[in-house]
Order: sequence, then C-alpha cells, then structure tokens
Amino acid sequence: MQIVAVGLNHKSAPVSIREQIAFAPERQEEALSQLVATPEILEGLLLSTCNRVELYACSHDGAAAANRLKTFLAEFHGVAEASLTTHLYEFHAEQAIRHLFRVAASLDSMIIGEPQILGQLKNAFAVAEDCRSVGLILTRLLHKTFSVAKRVRSETAIACQAVSISYSAVELARKIFGSLQDRSVMIIGAGEMCELAARHLVNHQTAGLLVANRTFERALELAKQFDGRAVPFNDFSDYLPQVDIVLASTAATGYLLTRSQVEKVIKQRKNRPMFFIDIAVPRNIEPAVNQVDNAYLYDIDDLQNVIDANVKERRKAADKAETIIDQEIDRFQRWLRDLELAPTIRDLQQQLEGVRQRELDKTFSQLQTLGPEERQAIDACTGAIIKKILHRPITILKERRHDMSGEQYLDAVRMLFGLDGETVDKEQD
Repeated sequence: MQIVAVGLNHKSAPVSIREQIAFAPERQEEALSQLVATPEILEGLLLSTCNRVELYACSHDGAAAANRLKTFLAEFHGVAEASLTTHLYEFHAEQAIRHLFRVAASLDSMIIGEPQILGQLKNAFAVAEDCRSVGLILTRLLHKTFSVAKRVRSETAIACQAVSISYSAVELARKIFGSLQDRSVMIIGAGEMCELAARHLVNHQTAGLLVANRTFERALELAKQFDGRAVPFNDFSDYLPQVDIVLASTAATGYLLTRSQVEKVIKQRKNRPMFFIDIAVPRNIEPAVNQVDNAYLYDIDDLQNVIDANVKERRKAADKAETIIDQEIDRFQRWLRDLELAPTIRDLQQQLEGVRQRELDKTFSQLQTLGPEERQAIDACTGAIIKKILHRPITILKERRHDMSGEQYLDAVRMLFGLDGETVDKEQD
C-alpha cells in the first residue's frame, strides 16, 4: 500500500492558479466521493485553503494514483491539465507522510508556526470521515499527524514569538506592563491592523477599549465588536489621560499626537507610564514622543525588527520540529509495515498451500493403490517441505520489516509469488 500526495501551494503557484482549483466547502464531499470511486484510489483526503490545495490518497499503485489525482484536479474544475503541470508537486511514501506532517506543524506555511492550518486539516479530515473516503490507513495517518503537530507546538517555541505587526505590538506592550489585565486602551483608526490589534488586546483581558476614527460609524462598529466605546475623532486627545496604551493607524498625513501633547497627558497622569504604538505610514505620532519620560513609542520599523528577530527564533524551532517529524515518520512506517506484513505472510502461506493441495490431489488420483497411512505420510511430508521453504523468507520479512529495505522485500515477495494478481500455479498452467 502506498501513500501519495499531489497539490500546489503559495510557493508553487500564484493565486490566479490556486483560485481555479480551490474546492468550495459545499462541493468537497462530492469531490471526495468521485475521487474514491476511481479504481486507482482506495482512500482519499482533500485539503483546500487559500494558500494550498492538496489531495492525499492510498493506492496499490503510487504512480497510477498520482496521475489520477492530477487528472482529477483538472477535470473536476474544468481546467486544462497542462496549465497545472508546472505548479503541481507530488510526493510518495515517506515523502508524502513527511509533507503532511510538515503542513500540520505549519513548517510549510507562509508564516511558520501559524495555528490555522491545523484546524483546517482537522476540518478536512472530518469531511472525509463524513463521506467515508478515508479508511484504516489515512485515518491512522491523520491521527498521527495531529499528535505530531501537538508535539511540535508543545516541545518547541515555534509558536511563541510574534510574527505579525499587530500581534508583536501587543506583545511589546505586555512586556512593558508585565500584564495587560486592567490596562485601558485607545485605538486611533479602524482599519484591518487596528481590528487585529484590538482582538489581541481583548484576548489579554484589557480593562476598556476606546476607538476614535474619522468615520464615527466605523468607530462605533469596531467598538461594539469588542465591547468598547467610540469617541469623537476630533476630541480623542481629551480621553488620553484615561488610557495606558495608544495604538494609531490612520491615513493622516501629519502628526495626530505631538511631544507637547504627550507631555501634558503624562503630567495629568501623574507620570504613570504610557505605551504608544504607531503602525501608520506616514507616522501618526511624532518620534520625539519617545524622549518624554514614562512614554514609550514604537513605530512600524521597531516592530519589524522585533518580527525579524522572532522569525529567526521560529526557524531555530523549526529545526527541532524536523527532528520530531523524523522520529514520528519512523514510528508510522513501522506500523504501516507491520500492517502489510501479516497479509503478505498469510497470502504467501495460502499460495503455497494451494499449490501443495492441488498437486497432492493430482498425485493421489494417479496412485489409487495408496493406503490411508501412505497418503497421510505424503501429506505430512509435503506440508513439512512447504514450511521449510517458507521459514527463511518469512523470517527475513519479519527481521527486515523495520529496515529501510523492508518495503522492498514485501514488494519483491508479492511480485515473485504473484500475490497481487494471477497465482504462480495458474501461470504455469
């Protein structure tokens, strides 16, 4: 049995290609049902996200399965297979398992360590279970995949460092204050960056959120989303003494906050520290604010430096994650070889026993004068011969099942004795 993976991602294909073969959620069960209805595919799994489309399959013929997966991607979406060829990758056996483990551990993601891909993979598995496109092998593989991802996140620091502007800004604030619990926040602006930062801040149980935006309706909308309060944009400075953290990200061309304004605010706060995050370009807060005692200002370049350092740390963690993946691949392949060993030995024994019985029947029909004791002796003798013939092959199969060559030995035995097709005896006839 071979595991095969075929797909494309953000590294191998532009979005113009990815969007052509993305699977809408409502059509994924239909796609999987069609896929496993083909003779080459015994089990199938579909993973479709904004950054990747991948098909995983189990098959007796890996090459045929890979070709079928490629054709299926093109046919299902009505695109020319030739237009996908240069963008598709394919993996077989150990490399397919490794790829799936790396995807789940977010080592293959656009941002190393991001958590979303694991949830997407779990959803993909749930869909496959619902339409019964996965069987023993892919089910076991997916459960192993989830445990590998969990182990990577718990044993490495791959997800511990902030690698987005909004999240790193919040992490900096947390480092300065120790804890953000009971700290009040003002957000100036209501765009995507501000919304993401607000989400991270609220997750740290901040005490209150004020939102100021030129469009008051948008400020109301964002404030309501996070149980905050909208304040008039032109009067936001009046509320500054109430807050500990200020995050600014607007399209203003001049400074919204100057050094002199902040000096007055700090004085009103009786020198209690304030943290300013300016992620706007052009900047919204005068750089000289950083010279005010108890005022801490970080702009987007400062945050990018933090992110760059954190990305390096995640890459170090990724090296450790690869070691974990190597260990888990070996464990899964041991299970897979054990799974394939038992039926191979059984088929081999049945094959030779069938030959023995047929030859005995021919012999006994020609030697009608043989008595019961003589027949029993011949039967026992031929049975012993078969056992002796099988002893060494079976012993070697068991000894080598966990070696790199274990799968080759299994394949060789099944091919030499015709265990997957016409029997040796029939071929001789």
